[in-house]
Amino acid sequence: MTAALAERTLTATDRCDRCGAQAYVLVVLEASGGKLQFCAHHARALEETLRPLASVWHDESGRLTEKADVAD
Repeated sequence: MTAALAERTLTATDRCDRCGAQAYVLVVLEASGGKLQFCAHHARALEETLRPLASVWHDESGRLTEKADVAD
């Protein structure tokens, strides 16, 4: 289950559990298997606390700084 979650791409329908913005980070907690989604801001703010508890830390926040391919 966790491998499948880590392989999928987060979409605009995935929302941050803290503020409701678009989620770019998916966290799966090791002990419970619970799934959390965060925007890049809240993922950075909570990373120090949550990373040791996570079995999966799937971070797509790099998409925020990628240049879009624009057709000429």
